[in-house]
Amino acid sequence: MSVPSTGLPALSPARPADSDPHETAEWRDAFLALVEREGPERARFILDRLAELARDPHVAWAPGLVTPYLNTVPVDAQPRFPGDLAIEEKLASLMRWNALAMVARANAAHPELGGHIASYASAADLFEVGFNHFFHARDLVFYQPHSAPGLYARAFLEGRLAEQDLAHYRREITGARAGARGLPSYPHPWLMPDFWQFPTGSMGLGPISSIYHARFMRYLTHRGLLDCSGRKVWGVFGDGEMDEPESMSALTLASRERLDNLVWVVNCNLQRLDGPVRGNGRIVDELEKLFRGAGWRVIKLLWGSDWDGLFARDTTGALARAFAHTVDGQMQTFAAKDGRFNRENFFGQDPELARLAQGMTDEQIDRLRRGGHDIVKIHAAYAAAAAHSGEPVVVLAHTKKGYGMGTAGQGRMTTHSQKKLDDEALLAFRNRFDLPLSDEDARSLAFFRPPADAPEMRYLRERREALGGPIPRRTVADAPLAVPPLAAFAGFAVAAGGKGMSTTMAFVRLLGQLLKDPALGPRIVPIVADEARTFGMANLFKQVGIYSSVGQHYEPEDIGSVLSYREALDGQILEEGISEAGAIASWTAAATSYSVHGFPMMPFYIYYSMFGFQRVGDAIWAAADQRARGFLLGATAGRTTLAGEGLQHQDGSSHLVAASIPNCRAWDPAFAGELAVILHRGMQEMLVEQRDVFHYITLGNENYAQPDLPAGVEDAVMQGGYRFAEVAAEGTLRGRVTLLGSGAIVGEVMKAATLLAREGVACEVLSITSWSELAREGRAWEARRLADEEAPAPHVAQLLHGEGPIVAASDYVCAVPEAIRAYVPAGRRYLTLGTDGFGRSDTRAALRAWFGVDAMSIAAAAQAALAGR
Repeated sequence: MSVPSTGLPALSPARPADSDPHETAEWRDAFLALVEREGPERARFILDRLAELARDPHVAWAPGLVTPYLNTVPVDAQPRFPGDLAIEEKLASLMRWNALAMVARANAAHPELGGHIASYASAADLFEVGFNHFFHARDLVFYQPHSAPGLYARAFLEGRLAEQDLAHYRREITGARAGARGLPSYPHPWLMPDFWQFPTGSMGLGPISSIYHARFMRYLTHRGLLDCSGRKVWGVFGDGEMDEPESMSALTLASRERLDNLVWVVNCNLQRLDGPVRGNGRIVDELEKLFRGAGWRVIKLLWGSDWDGLFARDTTGALARAFAHTVDGQMQTFAAKDGRFNRENFFGQDPELARLAQGMTDEQIDRLRRGGHDIVKIHAAYAAAAAHSGEPVVVLAHTKKGYGMGTAGQGRMTTHSQKKLDDEALLAFRNRFDLPLSDEDARSLAFFRPPADAPEMRYLRERREALGGPIPRRTVADAPLAVPPLAAFAGFAVAAGGKGMSTTMAFVRLLGQLLKDPALGPRIVPIVADEARTFGMANLFKQVGIYSSVGQHYEPEDIGSVLSYREALDGQILEEGISEAGAIASWTAAATSYSVHGFPMMPFYIYYSMFGFQRVGDAIWAAADQRARGFLLGATAGRTTLAGEGLQHQDGSSHLVAASIPNCRAWDPAFAGELAVILHRGMQEMLVEQRDVFHYITLGNENYAQPDLPAGVEDAVMQGGYRFAEVAAEGTLRGRVTLLGSGAIVGEVMKAATLLAREGVACEVLSITSWSELAREGRAWEARRLADEEAPAPHVAQLLHGEGPIVAASDYVCAVPEAIRAYVPAGRRYLTLGTDGFGRSDTRAALRAWFGVDAMSIAAAAQAALAGR
């Protein structure tokens, strides 16, 4: 019986007919003789020289990027396996069982909870070889998120989690009430701050983050701040996850930077959520081409030791030819079926394959393992990856999704969503992995942990002790980092004296001063996505340099200028090119250095505000989960401050999104003095008080007169706003209004107050530094009231104590100032003006008039409110 024809072309491209077989044989024999006589190194040298000739345009030859569907590490090159194979297989089986039991028990009680079994079932051995031999405690490890139950199962065997904790998988609130530690669905440092280090649940963010963490380790080493040599970054990811653009977007950065401290393991179980990753192709081939083309070392881990004998007997290459014509969709069918089916449909394809399978029982065929399920083969691949230098490495590990789940899930289309097994399937799983469970224990999904003095438990502890201790584990450096006094770096901003400048310009000056501080300066990480000159940061090129892992091997065109471009091995600026995803990944690496490396850093990432929360908001949310500490600077902020640029560049919503992140404090300062206070207090909060928060600050590029910061308003600035000015009415008093503004719109508010004063309206002007901080304090106050607790009125209510209507205006959508409506004192009318809708290209004046946030519009709104309209 043979595999039905798909009607598709062969996966391997057809070769042209050989016009001279005799000459071809001579070339082949000569090369084989060279290998035998001089060895593979000499053979590679000769091939490299021939390849140089063959790339001549007249020949136009290019090497293929796909190698045969075989293991990269041949049998005779495998190192001796250093561990106890029987014990390691037993431990992996126990973890598989406890992970399965955890998910199945949760869903038996509450079917709505969900969870995943099949991903870890495929990756268990990949993880265990890492844990037992390669993942040092000082290494950084990014875990495939759907395999989290397996990581919890390992921590249970280690005694780091209790049975009650496992019993509350995906029930964190209920678990806490029961005195247990409820376990989150995926790796979440915010929810398990002593356990998980990296949040990887949002597909694609783990891969790109791992690359930039590896590069940041080199940055720390090259700048002489922290020696990260000898440490690795490991990432275990899924083959379906490689479809995410973030997974692929920084591959060339890793090779360009020669990040041989980076190893990826891609679990190629060929199956994503709904079906095959590449049903009509082969994902391993596709990924090999991609990674090799990007400059990575590729190690293929495809077939287990059970296949070695078959390959040794296959003198005609029948297996390699069969694999070359088997698509992944069919490979999954082979995984889901039994040994008899595979005998008839794989080995039955031609007589040569059939002869190889002679003498094997159907059970032996069924037990032929893929490489990712063979501990010895995995160790050989990992050892080759860990020893490789000069390039990042990816291990493409061939596995079966739902491995060992039999007819309940192995290789099936529905396996990703499999959360329950019936009694027959549970007993079959028990028998498949020879688990020490009675029938009743298996049916009841009992957790199992051997006695502490059992050989496998001693082995488990010894292996982790040899590698530095248990992981996953998150620790935090508790040494505060001194922050210079406000007056030491911000005198020009606090006492601006009416000097004209933009808040972006003020920030760059403040940053330049901070970089000069002997204690804090070296810890600052300026980050830009190819916009340093736009933001006026070119002066920093000379001052601190742009980081380059190779220094500067050219003479820049502008070398004679004051602001010449300067790259250096110890450069401080991270210039990430046109990649906001890369820049935010770099920022996250620096912003979590205090926990990842025990070495606090202070990153400042400045970018067009539109390309922050709107473009990489998911990455910012992941940084929040990772408890990042640092500053995000949304420059050219607002919908009307960036004149001429138009819809895609004008930001009207970033403050709305920022307000939704619990540990993000968002600010829209109007003046340099306000900005200076926010930076100073923010650094104290993160570096001295060591609070797990980060700050988002919007900056404008509009030049206007900067006033002195009023005395004693620093606390009010950090609470969200303060009384900036009182404008008395001219002539007969016709009414009173309170005008609120933030950012560049405070200038329009002041102009509106002048217009209103001429009409006999007295105006109180408030500068709102943070709408979200005012709203958060208001919500906290309301929660205390609902709990029948005494609490002073929130700051926003105190600010708005007075009479007359209130008009609030910002350069953002109305929902931003609307956030404080609930805390406006009773009896005061509250009107909000904002920039809802799409942006436009025009002058600032035209844009503000269009959106109704200019002085005339604000004054008109106040007049209407006074008139009761």
